[in-house]
This record gives sequence, C-alpha cells and structure tokens, in this order.
Amino acid sequence: MQNHRVRKRIDSVQEIARKLMRVYDDDSEESKHRKEEIAALGASNPTAVYSKFYDRLKELREYHKRFPVFDITMAEDDSALLKEEPKVEFSGEEGMGRYLDLHELHRVFQNAKFGRRCDYLEYLNHLADFASIDKTLKFTKPYRQYLQQLLEYLTGFYERTQPLSQLKKQMEKLQQEVEKTWEQGQLPGWEDKGIISLPAEAEAVAQQLSSDLETFDSVDELATLGADQLKDKLAALGLKCGGTVQQRAERLYALKGRSLHDLGPKLFAKSKVVATAHRSEEELKQQQQTGLAVAKLEAQVTRLVELLANIISDTKGRVEKKQAQTYEEMLAELEEADAEAAPEEEEQEEEYVYNPLKLPLGWDGKPIPYWLYKLHGLNQEFKCEICGNYSYWGRRAFERHFKEWRHVNGMKALGIPNNKDFYEVTKIEDALSLWRNIQERNTGGFNAELDEELEDASGNVYSRKVYEDLKRQGLL
Repeated sequence: MQNHRVRKRIDSVQEIARKLMRVYDDDSEESKHRKEEIAALGASNPTAVYSKFYDRLKELREYHKRFPVFDITMAEDDSALLKEEPKVEFSGEEGMGRYLDLHELHRVFQNAKFGRRCDYLEYLNHLADFASIDKTLKFTKPYRQYLQQLLEYLTGFYERTQPLSQLKKQMEKLQQEVEKTWEQGQLPGWEDKGIISLPAEAEAVAQQLSSDLETFDSVDELATLGADQLKDKLAALGLKCGGTVQQRAERLYALKGRSLHDLGPKLFAKSKVVATAHRSEEELKQQQQTGLAVAKLEAQVTRLVELLANIISDTKGRVEKKQAQTYEEMLAELEEADAEAAPEEEEQEEEYVYNPLKLPLGWDGKPIPYWLYKLHGLNQEFKCEICGNYSYWGRRAFERHFKEWRHVNGMKALGIPNNKDFYEVTKIEDALSLWRNIQERNTGGFNAELDEELEDASGNVYSRKVYEDLKRQGLL
C-alpha cells in the first residue's frame, strides 16, 4: 500500500510540474494572459502606471474582504495524503494480486475462429504463443480486439501489483524496437511485413482443380458434386464458400482453364490474404499498417507475460491444486478466503484515563475505587530477596507468590526445598540459616543444653539450660 501512496504522490507532483511548464511556456494561453495583464498595467501613458497599479491593488483588497477565509500565507499541509489508504481492487480469483484471472479471455479464445478448444491450464501455458495462430486470421477485427483486451488486463494487473514500475516507458521503447525491426524485415513471424504472397499449396490445388474441371461441360454438371464437396474445394482455394449449390458451382467453374491470379477479387473471402494480388497500393499499405499494429500488440503482450512469469506460474499451480481438491476442501478454502477478506473491526482509539494515584485497572479498563484499593491492602509493598527483590503489592499477592514460578526457581537456585517450613521467609540469609537448623535437627546429634536433663530435690526434671537459669535466679 505504501507503494501506491508514493505512486499517487508522484503523479500529483508530475501534474503540478506540467502545469508550471505550461505557465512558463511563452506560447501557452496562460503566458498570453499574463502578458496582456502586464501590458495593461504598463499602459501607453507613463502617468497612468500608478493609477493602474492602485486600481489593481483595490480589486485585490476587495476580493480578500469578501473571502477572508482563503489564507494562502501558510504552506499547504499534505500529511493527510501520505496517511490516506489507497483502494486497490482485486477480484476474488486474483487473491489480492497473487494470481491472474483470465477466465473471461479464455472463454473468448475458445469461441473465436483464431482460437481452439482447450482447458484453462493449457491456455495459461500457451498464453503468448502467437506463432501457432494462422496469419490470415491475425488481420481480423476479433483478433485485434482480443489482443487489446489481453494487453489492457495484463497492464492493469501489473500496475496494481507494481505501482512504482515504469511500465509505460518500457512499452514505448518496445514499440520503437518493433518498428525498427519491422522496417528491416527481421521481426520474427512478420518477415513479409504483412504482405503474404499466394501460398504454393493453394496454387497447386488450383492447378489440379483447373485440370479436373475440364471434365465438366457446364455449371449444372459441376453442381452434381454436392454442397459439401463444393464448399471444401472453395475453402481450400480461399474463395467464398457460402450461398446455394448453384452459386458455389459458378465460383468453382470460373477457375476452369485459369489460375487464382486471373480471378476477380470479389470471388475471394474477405479474410483471406490470397486476394492480395488484386489489391491496390493503398490497400496493401493499409494491410501493412494493420499487420504492424497487430505485431506491436503481440510484442507488448509477450513482454508482460515475461514480467509476470512468477504470477503465471503460481496461477498454474493454483489451478492444478483446485483440480485435485475435493468438494469439502474447496468449501473450506472458500470459507478461509472469506474470513481473510472480511473487513477487520476498527479498533477504537484508547481514551486517556485520568489516574494520578496509579491505581490498578479493573475489568472495564478504568482504575478501581480507592476504598477497594485500601481494603485489599494494595498500597502495601512486600519485597522478596529470594525472587530478586521483586515487589508484590498487597498481602494476598505476597502470600500467593510463594507457590509461583519465580519464588520456586529462587529456592531451587539456593538448593533449598520450597515447603511450608519456609513460608513467609523472604531473606536469603534467613532461608539458609533455617535450612541448616533443619538439617542439624534431622541428623540426631547430641546437644548438651537441650538434650541433657537434670532433676531438682523435689523430683522435677529440667533441661540443663532451664535448670541453670532457675538455679541462678535462686528458685531452686
């Protein structure tokens, strides 16, 4: 899309440049009006120069009083043009510029005289194969219209997918090359410059028929051959093969004792170039111009097919894939394409939320009430050294974090099991000290102060530490 925006901007700049060139051109209408205005200001009387000047100044002031909103002192802001989203339309078959959609032209090709019956994949494989088409059919109007439609579609598709390409200049240069090779008679397939001499096959058939017609004494005898045989013989010679059986027999009987060059031009079919020998210089020139126009169209189509070779290859691959798909797979693909083509919902712009106390956001995207913030104790900060001095806000979040991954990983790094004995222990030193005490207690070692027991005179049993404390106080 960015390329389309740049292309639109370049087109606008070029249009402005063309307008300026017309203004600066001394022979343009704008320059003539400007000269007339300057001449009117100068006037023939030197004393009238100032009066003309002030009259013009008065007109300008009155104009700006009537239209005060037209402020031209500020530069035009064209930032909106760069943000504008261009509309590039593709058909569903084109898949946003990934494939070609030539189904309509394929139908035209199949139904035309210059075409043939073929499937869509074969048509794509021979899209630029013009050598296989009979040259006599290339001078017909339907063939030129087909080439023009094919060229317009390929050009439009290429410009939609490659908006920054200089396709117009390439086509102009290609046409110049075609004209040069045409004049030299080196254009492949058009070495005769569109002037085709009488085919040797048609001349041989004409000589054979001319000798065979000696056995017939009249048109009526020739008509006994039947409409179908007469039509085939006339078509082989390039003569008109329509009409009744009598008319066909008359045309064929006219060849008796004569050659094709001796026949009148009215007997030949309009689309056949075998009647070239009977045409005037003007008609031959017109035929050459028609041939050159057709050759240019064919060359342009061939060049575009070369430029779109990757797209055509992808199109053929897609056609082959569709031919191998089942009905359910085709439905699934269509549903997926519809989902991608559906316009996404426009995201609403985030509104500015006034939150000076930096309170947590609720489910609706707004800050929670301050009383709820105080009730849950979210203003209290609890730091855990084992979690890397991570801060937890609120008692609930602090209690839950002892079972979360961050605290568990911190305890594993210290080599301490994360159980309930270390609940609410956040200092590394405290955790290590508690772990050492637990280990010593579990080893079963003897501690005199705790494990040694003493008995007083009354038979009461105390640990050594408690006994010494009571004795020191004089209670025993």
